[in-house]
Amino acid sequence: MDGVEVVVAHRERATLRVGGVFLKVDADPARTGREVAAMALAPVPTATVLWHRPPALALAAVPGAPLGRLGDPTTAPPAAWAAAGAVLRRLHGAPLPPWPGRSVDELAMLLDTECRGLVDEGVLPADLVARARRVAEAVLRPWEPVFVHGDLQPEHVLVDGVEVTGVLDWSEAARGDALADVAVLTMGHPERLGDVLTGHGADVDLDVDRHVVRGWWAWRGLTATRWLLAHGFDPFAPGCEVDVVRAAGSREGPG
Repeated sequence: MDGVEVVVAHRERATLRVGGVFLKVDADPARTGREVAAMALAPVPTATVLWHRPPALALAAVPGAPLGRLGDPTTAPPAAWAAAGAVLRRLHGAPLPPWPGRSVDELAMLLDTECRGLVDEGVLPADLVARARRVAEAVLRPWEPVFVHGDLQPEHVLVDGVEVTGVLDWSEAARGDALADVAVLTMGHPERLGDVLTGHGADVDLDVDRHVVRGWWAWRGLTATRWLLAHGFDPFAPGCEVDVVRAAGSREGPG
Protein backbone atom coordinates (compact mmCIF):
# COMPACT_ATOMS: atom_id res chain seq x y z
CA MET A 1 0.00 0.00 0.00
CA ASP A 2 1.16 3.51 -0.83
CA GLY A 3 -1.06 5.24 1.72
CA VAL A 4 -4.58 6.60 1.46
CA GLU A 5 -5.71 8.24 -1.79
CA VAL A 6 -8.63 10.66 -1.68
CA VAL A 7 -10.56 9.88 -4.86
CA VAL A 8 -13.32 12.44 -4.30
CA ALA A 9 -14.51 14.37 -1.27
CA HIS A 10 -17.25 16.94 -0.69
CA ARG A 11 -19.96 17.64 1.85
CA GLU A 12 -22.26 14.86 0.66
CA ARG A 13 -19.82 11.96 0.31
CA ALA A 14 -16.18 10.91 0.17
CA THR A 15 -14.37 8.05 -1.54
CA LEU A 16 -10.95 6.84 -0.40
CA ARG A 17 -8.69 4.21 -1.90
CA VAL A 18 -6.38 2.07 0.19
CA GLY A 19 -4.56 -0.49 -1.92
CA GLY A 20 -7.18 -2.61 -3.65
CA VAL A 21 -10.10 -1.33 -1.56
CA PHE A 22 -12.35 1.67 -2.13
CA LEU A 23 -14.14 3.03 0.93
CA LYS A 24 -17.18 5.23 0.34
CA VAL A 25 -18.79 7.25 3.13
CA ASP A 26 -22.09 8.98 2.40
CA ALA A 27 -24.02 11.52 4.45
CA ASP A 28 -27.21 9.82 3.21
CA PRO A 29 -27.08 6.12 4.18
CA ALA A 30 -29.89 5.39 1.72
CA ARG A 31 -27.56 6.17 -1.18
CA THR A 32 -25.07 3.43 -0.30
CA GLY A 33 -27.97 1.04 0.23
CA ARG A 34 -29.34 1.89 -3.20
CA GLU A 35 -25.89 1.47 -4.71
CA VAL A 36 -25.53 -2.04 -3.26
CA ALA A 37 -29.01 -2.99 -4.43
CA ALA A 38 -28.43 -1.60 -7.92
CA MET A 39 -25.16 -3.48 -8.37
CA ALA A 40 -26.88 -6.71 -7.32
CA LEU A 41 -29.59 -6.18 -9.94
CA ALA A 42 -27.51 -4.84 -12.84
CA PRO A 43 -26.58 -7.47 -15.48
CA VAL A 44 -23.25 -5.77 -16.20
CA PRO A 45 -19.78 -5.98 -14.60
CA THR A 46 -19.57 -4.05 -11.32
CA ALA A 47 -17.25 -3.85 -8.32
CA THR A 48 -17.42 -6.58 -5.67
CA VAL A 49 -19.02 -5.45 -2.41
CA LEU A 50 -16.62 -6.35 0.43
CA TRP A 51 -18.88 -5.05 3.18
CA HIS A 52 -21.61 -2.51 3.78
CA ARG A 53 -22.14 -0.88 7.14
CA PRO A 54 -24.11 2.35 6.60
CA PRO A 55 -22.99 5.02 6.08
CA ALA A 56 -19.83 3.24 4.79
CA LEU A 57 -19.39 0.88 1.84
CA ALA A 58 -16.22 -1.02 0.93
CA LEU A 59 -15.69 -2.15 -2.67
CA ALA A 60 -12.92 -4.13 -4.33
CA ALA A 61 -10.93 -2.31 -7.00
CA VAL A 62 -11.84 -3.12 -10.60
CA PRO A 63 -9.09 -3.58 -13.21
CA GLY A 64 -8.96 -1.30 -16.22
CA ALA A 65 -8.69 2.38 -17.05
CA PRO A 66 -11.47 4.98 -17.33
CA LEU A 67 -13.10 5.25 -20.74
CA GLY A 68 -12.51 8.99 -20.52
CA ARG A 69 -12.79 12.06 -18.32
CA LEU A 70 -14.86 15.18 -18.75
CA GLY A 71 -12.64 17.97 -20.02
CA ASP A 72 -9.87 15.68 -21.31
CA PRO A 73 -9.45 14.09 -24.75
CA THR A 74 -10.23 10.38 -24.75
CA THR A 75 -7.57 7.86 -25.69
CA ALA A 76 -9.98 4.93 -25.78
CA PRO A 77 -10.65 3.60 -29.30
CA PRO A 78 -14.10 3.84 -30.90
CA ALA A 79 -14.62 0.11 -30.28
CA ALA A 80 -14.33 0.68 -26.53
CA TRP A 81 -17.07 3.33 -26.69
CA ALA A 82 -19.21 0.92 -28.71
CA ALA A 83 -18.59 -1.72 -26.05
CA ALA A 84 -19.81 0.74 -23.42
CA GLY A 85 -22.94 1.24 -25.51
CA ALA A 86 -23.48 -2.54 -25.60
CA VAL A 87 -23.16 -2.70 -21.80
CA LEU A 88 -25.73 0.08 -21.55
CA ARG A 89 -28.04 -1.89 -23.80
CA ARG A 90 -27.89 -4.84 -21.37
CA LEU A 91 -28.64 -2.56 -18.45
CA HIS A 92 -31.51 -0.82 -20.24
CA GLY A 93 -33.01 -4.18 -21.18
CA ALA A 94 -32.95 -5.49 -17.60
CA PRO A 95 -35.99 -5.59 -15.28
CA LEU A 96 -36.74 -2.24 -13.71
CA PRO A 97 -35.39 -1.57 -10.21
CA PRO A 98 -38.15 -1.37 -7.57
CA TRP A 99 -37.53 2.31 -6.76
CA PRO A 100 -38.59 5.21 -9.04
CA GLY A 101 -36.53 7.93 -10.67
CA ARG A 102 -37.32 11.56 -11.46
CA SER A 103 -40.54 12.29 -13.31
CA VAL A 104 -40.80 14.72 -16.21
CA ASP A 105 -42.40 17.24 -13.86
CA GLU A 106 -39.50 16.91 -11.40
CA LEU A 107 -36.98 17.39 -14.21
CA ALA A 108 -38.82 20.51 -15.32
CA MET A 109 -38.94 21.92 -11.77
CA LEU A 110 -35.22 21.32 -11.27
CA LEU A 111 -34.37 22.91 -14.62
CA ASP A 112 -36.46 25.96 -13.72
CA THR A 113 -34.86 26.29 -10.26
CA GLU A 114 -31.31 25.95 -11.52
CA CYS A 115 -31.74 28.28 -14.50
CA ARG A 116 -33.20 30.91 -12.24
CA GLY A 117 -30.36 30.44 -9.74
CA LEU A 118 -27.68 30.70 -12.44
CA VAL A 119 -29.07 34.05 -13.54
CA ASP A 120 -29.96 35.47 -10.10
CA GLU A 121 -26.51 34.64 -8.70
CA GLY A 122 -24.70 35.98 -11.76
CA VAL A 123 -23.11 32.64 -12.59
CA LEU A 124 -24.04 32.79 -16.28
CA PRO A 125 -25.58 35.45 -18.54
CA ALA A 126 -29.37 35.39 -18.79
CA ASP A 127 -29.40 35.18 -22.59
CA LEU A 128 -27.06 32.17 -22.60
CA VAL A 129 -29.14 30.38 -19.97
CA ALA A 130 -32.33 31.08 -21.91
CA ARG A 131 -30.89 29.71 -25.17
CA ALA A 132 -29.44 26.59 -23.51
CA ARG A 133 -32.68 26.04 -21.62
CA ARG A 134 -34.63 25.88 -24.88
CA VAL A 135 -32.30 23.07 -25.98
CA ALA A 136 -32.62 21.32 -22.60
CA GLU A 137 -36.41 21.30 -22.81
CA ALA A 138 -36.13 18.55 -25.46
CA VAL A 139 -35.82 16.05 -22.56
CA LEU A 140 -39.21 17.05 -21.14
CA ARG A 141 -41.25 14.48 -23.03
CA PRO A 142 -42.69 11.03 -22.25
CA TRP A 143 -40.31 8.07 -22.37
CA GLU A 144 -40.45 4.35 -21.68
CA PRO A 145 -38.65 3.92 -18.33
CA VAL A 146 -35.64 1.61 -18.23
CA PHE A 147 -33.04 0.66 -15.63
CA VAL A 148 -30.58 3.58 -15.79
CA HIS A 149 -27.24 4.09 -14.09
CA GLY A 150 -28.05 7.75 -13.54
CA ASP A 151 -24.50 9.16 -13.46
CA LEU A 152 -22.68 7.34 -16.23
CA GLN A 153 -19.71 9.65 -16.62
CA PRO A 154 -17.01 8.04 -18.79
CA GLU A 155 -14.69 7.82 -15.79
CA HIS A 156 -17.26 5.50 -14.19
CA VAL A 157 -16.74 3.01 -17.05
CA LEU A 158 -13.50 1.03 -16.82
CA VAL A 159 -12.09 -0.66 -19.89
CA ASP A 160 -9.21 -2.95 -20.75
CA GLY A 161 -8.54 -2.40 -24.44
CA VAL A 162 -12.01 -2.66 -25.95
CA GLU A 163 -13.55 -4.70 -23.11
CA VAL A 164 -15.61 -3.09 -20.35
CA THR A 165 -14.29 -4.46 -17.06
CA GLY A 166 -16.58 -2.61 -14.69
CA VAL A 167 -19.16 0.12 -14.21
CA LEU A 168 -18.80 2.10 -10.98
CA ASP A 169 -20.79 4.50 -8.75
CA TRP A 170 -24.40 3.29 -8.80
CA SER A 171 -25.85 5.60 -6.16
CA GLU A 172 -28.06 7.42 -8.71
CA ALA A 173 -29.42 4.26 -10.36
CA ALA A 174 -33.19 4.27 -10.86
CA ARG A 175 -35.90 4.07 -13.48
CA GLY A 176 -35.34 6.69 -16.16
CA ASP A 177 -34.72 7.69 -19.76
CA ALA A 178 -32.21 5.54 -21.61
CA LEU A 179 -30.97 8.57 -23.56
CA ALA A 180 -30.00 10.28 -20.29
CA ASP A 181 -27.35 7.58 -19.71
CA VAL A 182 -26.15 7.91 -23.31
CA ALA A 183 -25.91 11.68 -22.87
CA VAL A 184 -23.96 11.67 -19.59
CA LEU A 185 -21.52 9.17 -21.08
CA THR A 186 -20.88 11.29 -24.17
CA MET A 187 -21.37 14.86 -22.87
CA GLY A 188 -17.67 15.71 -22.98
CA HIS A 189 -17.01 13.53 -26.02
CA PRO A 190 -19.79 14.25 -28.54
CA GLU A 191 -17.69 12.75 -31.33
CA ARG A 192 -18.24 9.33 -29.69
CA LEU A 193 -22.04 9.53 -29.66
CA GLY A 194 -22.33 7.55 -32.88
CA ASP A 195 -20.07 4.80 -31.50
CA VAL A 196 -22.14 4.51 -28.32
CA LEU A 197 -25.43 4.42 -30.23
CA THR A 198 -24.00 1.79 -32.58
CA GLY A 199 -22.96 -0.35 -29.62
CA HIS A 200 -26.29 0.19 -27.91
CA GLY A 201 -27.95 -1.33 -30.94
CA ALA A 202 -31.48 -0.16 -30.14
CA ASP A 203 -33.82 1.03 -32.85
CA VAL A 204 -33.09 4.74 -33.01
CA ASP A 205 -34.27 7.70 -34.99
CA LEU A 206 -30.92 9.47 -35.29
CA ASP A 207 -32.41 12.91 -35.85
CA VAL A 208 -34.81 12.67 -32.90
CA ASP A 209 -32.45 10.84 -30.54
CA ARG A 210 -29.49 13.13 -31.22
CA HIS A 211 -31.80 16.08 -30.53
CA VAL A 212 -32.81 14.58 -27.17
CA VAL A 213 -29.23 13.66 -26.27
CA ARG A 214 -28.18 17.24 -26.94
CA GLY A 215 -31.06 18.28 -24.72
CA TRP A 216 -29.71 16.07 -21.93
CA TRP A 217 -26.23 17.57 -22.40
CA ALA A 218 -27.73 21.03 -21.89
CA TRP A 219 -29.94 19.88 -19.00
CA ARG A 220 -26.98 18.31 -17.23
CA GLY A 221 -24.79 21.37 -17.70
CA LEU A 222 -27.47 23.76 -16.49
CA THR A 223 -28.57 21.71 -13.49
CA ALA A 224 -25.11 20.63 -12.29
CA THR A 225 -23.20 23.91 -12.41
CA ARG A 226 -24.33 25.46 -9.12
CA TRP A 227 -23.96 22.15 -7.25
CA LEU A 228 -20.41 21.77 -8.54
CA LEU A 229 -19.48 25.30 -7.49
CA ALA A 230 -20.96 24.74 -4.03
CA HIS A 231 -18.97 21.54 -3.54
CA GLY A 232 -15.54 22.73 -4.61
CA PHE A 233 -15.50 21.65 -8.27
CA ASP A 234 -14.87 23.83 -11.32
CA PRO A 235 -17.60 23.62 -13.98
CA PHE A 236 -15.79 26.44 -15.85
CA ALA A 237 -12.79 24.20 -16.61
CA PRO A 238 -12.24 23.66 -20.35
CA GLY A 239 -14.60 21.06 -21.78
CA CYS A 240 -16.73 20.86 -18.65
CA GLU A 241 -20.31 21.83 -17.79
CA VAL A 242 -20.20 25.54 -18.64
CA ASP A 243 -18.61 24.84 -22.01
CA VAL A 244 -21.41 22.33 -22.64
CA VAL A 245 -23.97 25.02 -21.81
CA ARG A 246 -22.20 27.49 -24.12
CA ALA A 247 -22.21 24.94 -26.94
CA ALA A 248 -25.93 24.31 -26.42
CA GLY A 249 -26.62 28.03 -26.33
CA SER A 250 -24.75 28.60 -29.56
CA ARG A 251 -26.59 25.79 -31.31
CA GLU A 252 -30.10 26.17 -29.86
CA GLY A 253 -31.85 23.48 -31.79
CA PRO A 254 -31.60 19.98 -33.24
CA GLY A 255 -28.92 20.80 -35.81
